[in-house]
Amino acid sequence: MVDGKLEDVEQRMQELAIAKSVEDRDREGMAHFHLGDAYLNLPNYQQAIKNYAQALHIFIETGCRAEEGSTYGNLGIAYFSLGNFRQAVEYYEKRLSIAKEVGDNAGEGSAYGNIGNAYLSLGNFKQAIEYHEKHLSIAKEVGDRAGEGSAYGNLGSANLRLGDFKQAIAYCERSLSIAKEVGDRVAEGSAYGNLGNCYLSLGNLKQAIEYYEKRLSIAKEVGDRAGEGSAYGNLGSGYDSLGNLKQAFEYHEKRLSIAKEVGDNAGEGSAYGNLGNAYFSLGNFKLAIECYEKSLSIAKEVGDRAGEGSACANLGNAHFELDHFKEAMEYHEHSLGIFKEIGDYVGEGMAWYWLGHDHEVSGSLSNALSCYRLSIKHFDETRHSLKSEDEWKIGFRDSYRASYTALWRTLLKNGEIKEALYAAEKGRAQALMDVLKERYGIDSQSIFALAPKQTLSAALEFLPPQAVFVALDENKITFWVVRKDSKISFRQTEIANGTADMLMETVLKGIGVGDAVRCEKRALDPLRSSWRRKPISEKTVLPSSSSVNSLQPLYDVLLAPIADLLQGDELIVVPDGPFCLAPYSALSESIRIRTIPSLTAFNVIVGAPEDFHSKTGALLVGDPWLKEVTNKKGKPILEQLPFAKQEVEMIGALLQTTPLTGKSATKAEVLKSMKSVALVHIAAHGCQKTGEIALAPNTERKSPIPKEEDFILKISDVQTISLRARLVVLSCPYSGQGEVKSEGVVGIARAFLCAGARSVLVSLWAIDDEATLLFMRNFYQHLLGGKSASVALQQAMKSLRESKEYCSIKHWAPFVLVGDDVMLEFPKK
Repeated sequence: MVDGKLEDVEQRMQELAIAKSVEDRDREGMAHFHLGDAYLNLPNYQQAIKNYAQALHIFIETGCRAEEGSTYGNLGIAYFSLGNFRQAVEYYEKRLSIAKEVGDNAGEGSAYGNIGNAYLSLGNFKQAIEYHEKHLSIAKEVGDRAGEGSAYGNLGSANLRLGDFKQAIAYCERSLSIAKEVGDRVAEGSAYGNLGNCYLSLGNLKQAIEYYEKRLSIAKEVGDRAGEGSAYGNLGSGYDSLGNLKQAFEYHEKRLSIAKEVGDNAGEGSAYGNLGNAYFSLGNFKLAIECYEKSLSIAKEVGDRAGEGSACANLGNAHFELDHFKEAMEYHEHSLGIFKEIGDYVGEGMAWYWLGHDHEVSGSLSNALSCYRLSIKHFDETRHSLKSEDEWKIGFRDSYRASYTALWRTLLKNGEIKEALYAAEKGRAQALMDVLKERYGIDSQSIFALAPKQTLSAALEFLPPQAVFVALDENKITFWVVRKDSKISFRQTEIANGTADMLMETVLKGIGVGDAVRCEKRALDPLRSSWRRKPISEKTVLPSSSSVNSLQPLYDVLLAPIADLLQGDELIVVPDGPFCLAPYSALSESIRIRTIPSLTAFNVIVGAPEDFHSKTGALLVGDPWLKEVTNKKGKPILEQLPFAKQEVEMIGALLQTTPLTGKSATKAEVLKSMKSVALVHIAAHGCQKTGEIALAPNTERKSPIPKEEDFILKISDVQTISLRARLVVLSCPYSGQGEVKSEGVVGIARAFLCAGARSVLVSLWAIDDEATLLFMRNFYQHLLGGKSASVALQQAMKSLRESKEYCSIKHWAPFVLVGDDVMLEFPKK
């Protein structure tokens, strides 16, 4: 591609030589213009400017107004590419004036778009949107589909900078669709890059990197060096966020090299800023400062106010780490002023957080609290603008968890224990609350507008005698023990010699389930070795544990610090961080423990109208037919589960209900049948990463070979239906698994709560097929005897714990009850 561009330059130089030889000024002007285009595409912006300037001189001399206007536009593009945005605006405005004069509607639209891009780079986002909307209007009017697509892409970028992620993604997707329609590969690549930026801002790193890689591939294909450099920079940011610093450095250095090569000053400044971020992540704050200062200098030089604000914020963070608190505060205050000026609402929220941190460390707690509250206000309002996009809300909230933690931490330092609990509670499971209030028809103001004491009182109305709210801040664990009498007790402890993740890993190895429970971010990887309900032929795969005290380290940090405060035999826990995946039900033989995502969410679930949840009816699903799900060699990927079939047949006999098994247990039939019943029980293979469940493939499908959507019961499938189930039992391995975020565990169990389930029983790791049969027999016998779900769970665990064959912790400890402690009405046998 580059060789072709060099050939184009040579051809245009020959045209210029011929024009000069015949002394044809009009032809000479066009030759300079075309030569400028060739250099612009190379890219060699300085040579492009030189030729455009010569063409402009000739067009003015000969009175060619249309050509003069086009030249002004291209000069603007060249200066924009060099990062000289103010000079670019001057030329674009001249282009616009002439286009209006000569009636060039397409040229007028293009000029509006270019001016919008310049204002976007100068940090004037609202002005940019005005110009891009004018461009879009004209493009539609004249039928310029490519221009329309470009306008949508630019509007997406501008709305992203204003924190309107939903609108930004909608515009970027339209831009991508049009680019594909008209076959514009450059525009397609740009659209992928813009979408990557949107998802990176929402915390969806996997999706962002996928888009950036598409952007890079297309840029290389079409020889777009500037686009290639931009893609490298974006990929570097994505890998930095993932903690892959080696890959991040490699991409950022490529970005810097290309920016210097093509003379992209703004890109060079951005590359220095990203390299500074990578050094910061590495802990090399002095080198980070050197990079940030270069980034700041370039941003000021080219007039990039957004870049200037980011550089100041980064310099403040680096100086803070070096204990230069005065310098840190000065830089953070400057960044706050810039973000306010340019309308970057999310950036302003971040700046308030950084200032809050400065004040907290300096001991000015009242100022810190004011800053943290303003920070959270910005993030909550931005999250609210995402409307019904659950996944986006979860990612966005998780990206800014530090602000929410900082608020309750500082309130505790200030001695405001109840207010700290309210702040921690209000920041917990926010996306779930948005779904639940819609599911149960609740006005958000009735919950979120309450004063702290009112909120706690409302939650306590439905709580059992005691609940424990857990909050993590690095290796410090904070407990609030809340009783029905509104008495709140407060304790703190620290994890010695490690982190919560390390503690969980140690405990799991002691149990004999290895790394079955993980808390880091994961990508969905269905139908690999991570899918498994243990068939009886694989009983010995997991190493057994002979120690009866393998759970002791978890007990020591999660229950021992508050043991003297606990009363009675029932406890609800609101967990946090990696401890969301702890086997709480197994931590005490005398206390029945279940978990809830948040106090307010529990309040909504159990406060549902009396007739909301069904009282009768059961859907039993076991051992779905999976022999059609094969690998490339035609061999089934997953084995059948004979004991899962026996399990649901046994339960069916107890409940006088015919189960769905084998080929009848299709995904479509399960989704249809679960909507109105009081009990849903599924015994099948589960995915280690998400808890998603493998069912029999739908009979009606497009392909003879089943695809994921034909048989995997996904989170999105469950969350879109309306359930009335009082109890959902997921007798599947890893059904309690998912990504651990500020929201809690984002997996299949949460999806059932979102869909309307009152309570969900899940398993945290792979379970033996035969042991599960015995467990569930005992569990349902106690349910049938009129016991609540938590009592039945406790007794079923006790039966396996006291058995000879399945006394190992790994067999009886993975089951956790999430939600209410329900009782079911069964037909009398």
